[in-house]
Amino acid sequence: MKKLFLFVFLLAAQLLPGQDNDLLSLLGEEETTDYTTATFKTTRIVNGHSVENCGGGVLDFKISHRFAPLRNGVYDMFGLDAATIRIGLDYGITDRLMVGIGRGGREKIVDGFAKYKLLRQSTGKRNMPITLSYLIDGQIKTVKFQDPERENKFSSRLYYTHQLLIARKFSERLSLQLMPTLVHRNLVATTEDKNDVFAIGAAGRIKITKRVTFNAEYYYVPEGQISQSFANALSVGFEIETGGHVFQLHFTNTQDMTYKGFITETPEDWFFKDASGRMLSGIRFGFNVSRVFTIKKPKGLE
Repeated sequence: MKKLFLFVFLLAAQLLPGQDNDLLSLLGEEETTDYTTATFKTTRIVNGHSVENCGGGVLDFKISHRFAPLRNGVYDMFGLDAATIRIGLDYGITDRLMVGIGRGGREKIVDGFAKYKLLRQSTGKRNMPITLSYLIDGQIKTVKFQDPERENKFSSRLYYTHQLLIARKFSERLSLQLMPTLVHRNLVATTEDKNDVFAIGAAGRIKITKRVTFNAEYYYVPEGQISQSFANALSVGFEIETGGHVFQLHFTNTQDMTYKGFITETPEDWFFKDASGRMLSGIRFGFNVSRVFTIKKPKGLE
């Protein structure tokens, strides 16, 4: 009889959704919130950020390379003879707040950012369909001015980026992300160039095995904002996780790893025609290497 009563009680809990919490409480069970984890493997997809953060007290050391175009073949080892490098440190102040700094070889840019996770995808007691993060990034170009005799202002070296990261993990294998982005440039080449450049990015991840994923990332810049002929940045590649390291190997048409660079200054498309009408390729090989260190253990684990 007791078993029959319990069965009827649980059946009523299923048929009356509005009473779920009360019935579960009577049974001594509280509904919990299950937060989605590992939407992406690391804090970067390829060039741009993902919604992932370093955990609180975790330091992420990153080394990134972008090589010359593949089109010159064996003569320059398919671009490996020339490289642009960026070295960076990212740190999780909390599980939701991350900051970072980096230095790149192209234009000797020093960049810094802060990223905060506003919403987390979850099910259960709290149902949230997406993860939402806000990123603010600043870049300082430290290369010498081309004309040191003219009046040069420090503000001309500054660039800023604001970005929303909107992602959803649809399954264990598929994650997608949208990135509405605003890049502000204090100094522009001509009066026809906009100081504020709006772009929209889209990215995705497909899990192939437990430790390998396929990533793709694309940034589209609507016309009428930049006077010079620049291309939209497209990058595809693979992530390989090996213990404390994550290796990202990819092909891209951009040599820069800062927002102002790969969004507003990508020089060539994946395929394009030169002045003589020859079909050429702007594809470059590149990689990111990420190594994490626990600097401060969470409370209770010291």
